[in-house]
Amino acid sequence: MNWMTLLLPVVIGYLLGSVPFGLILTRMTGAGDLRSIGSGSIGATNVLRTGRKGLAAATLFLDAAKGAVAVLVAAAIDPGYAAWGGLAAFVGHCYPVWLKFRGGKGVATALGILIGMQAFAVTLICGLVWAATLALFRISSVASLAAVTAAPVAAALLGETRLLPLLLALALLIVWKHRGNISRLRAGTEPRVGAKPHG
Repeated sequence: MNWMTLLLPVVIGYLLGSVPFGLILTRMTGAGDLRSIGSGSIGATNVLRTGRKGLAAATLFLDAAKGAVAVLVAAAIDPGYAAWGGLAAFVGHCYPVWLKFRGGKGVATALGILIGMQAFAVTLICGLVWAATLALFRISSVASLAAVTAAPVAAALLGETRLLPLLLALALLIVWKHRGNISRLRAGTEPRVGAKPHG
């Protein structure tokens, strides 16, 4: 592996990932500063707390798209760099330099990375786990944690061993980013979908 050549897709991936679409969209439409709403995250779940479902859907799509595009750009430079480009985009979303490294939790971007890596079966399984968990518990963070935990398990069962290092890294980082949610879950104060957040 040529580390100097790898630097290009990593930098591109990070810059793509660090574009805070949720913050941009809410500001452009007068929905307020997303960082002062709900959990303060810049992701689609927090955008939904503004009451703008269309903005939340757009944020979800764009955050996923930047993960997929980062993978495709990296793969165009060298197919072996695809996962690195995706991981860089994920880090950029979670820790954007423009926002003093305070970004989102990366679930939508991780979804885009899976699509970019053409891991469609794993993506489908994660989507089903997310939907089923959300329907059962009505808590977004629980659904997200269940889905990202299922991803490496699904990849292993499907023989997609090439994805395991990436998926394990994404899962660990997403769990880390959800540590506040986990604390609220343990305290019984994590808001349900459609309910007012507890701060």
